Amino acid sequence: MRTPRRRPTRPAAVATAALASALLIAGCSSGGAGEAGAEQTAAAPAREVLLQPAGAQGPDAFTPSTAQEGAPARPGSAPEGITGSPVPAARLVTGATPGLYAGTRSVASCNVAQQVALLTAEPARTRAFAEAAGIPEANVTGWLRGLTPVLLRSDTRVTDHGYRDGRATAFQSVLQAGTAVLVDQYGTPRVRCACGNPLRAPAAGPGAVHTGRPWPGYAPDRVVAITPTGGVVTGLVIANLADNTWLERKTGSDGDQDRRPEVLPPCDPASCDPATAPAAPLPDGQAPRSPAEPRTPAQPQAPSSPPSPDSGPRTSAPAPDTTVPAPDAPRPDVPAPDVPTPDLPMPDAPHDLPPDFPSAEPPPSFEELFPNDPAARQPETFEG
Repeated sequence: MRTPRRRPTRPAAVATAALASALLIAGCSSGGAGEAGAEQTAAAPAREVLLQPAGAQGPDAFTPSTAQEGAPARPGSAPEGITGSPVPAARLVTGATPGLYAGTRSVASCNVAQQVALLTAEPARTRAFAEAAGIPEANVTGWLRGLTPVLLRSDTRVTDHGYRDGRATAFQSVLQAGTAVLVDQYGTPRVRCACGNPLRAPAAGPGAVHTGRPWPGYAPDRVVAITPTGGVVTGLVIANLADNTWLERKTGSDGDQDRRPEVLPPCDPASCDPATAPAAPLPDGQAPRSPAEPRTPAQPQAPSSPPSPDSGPRTSAPAPDTTVPAPDAPRPDVPAPDVPTPDLPMPDAPHDLPPDFPSAEPPPSFEELFPNDPAARQPETFEG
């Protein structure tokens, strides 16, 4: 009689499977100090914030690096014991703030054409990138070509996205100053060129701690979070790394149209650095001030008589007369009889001024040329 073969016990099989799974996970997340990030979703609490040096590719890169330019690291020694320490609130700065970004005249920090080719070579990768960036999959190419290559000038908090198993995984990150990024028309960083990862606004999370290895000069209280502008910007005023002057880079260009700004900021790039400007973290829903001096609201002027056409530009319009004369009154200075009078439309301007009379308005201020108010519901992207 044949003796039945004994089957292995279930606990042993479970232990073997668990060990294999642990080895597989360890292999996917390995990458050295400062490159391991926990998988998160966009809605998950930000329990860990990964420090990513400017030249490091980071975990689960979407593509090889397309960075063509980088800024030198800040001098100083790396802080000790930063891993596991609490993450303070980032300082909010709008994307049109002068000096927020840097670059070199006529030099693109990222090869946009190469980035397009790498991200669109594989449909699954393209789909995952589009979902993480919040854009239509069919519009990835046009969207990338509309971004502007620059360098971060401050350590910047973002929501980064890696690519693993055919889908995007979100994690919180601080990108080192000098990191090459692609910026959208609202002034916010959207792609990290060292890895092709899509970037979004950072997510707040109570109890978040640092992970990774800090770089020399890293200071947690000098990290910024970039918020979108209230409207589309056509140019970014950036710091020229070659000679510490100002450049205006047209949005959507590779630097071939760089020029000197028509309106220069009231400070040099060094003193307009958002990381060193004296400002405190702002509450949610409020906009930070620009490094430029705050504008004093104009005081209303006293009403004056209307000038004649040859007496020069008009400085202020006279206040409309609140007394309406009777329709049959022969003279405007004769009091109207004490009888009800019909409501007549009040003039917006004196009738004795010609239609083409010039109106001297105050010149646009620096803040109006470079808006600094974020839109609470401003989309992070655009199509086309």
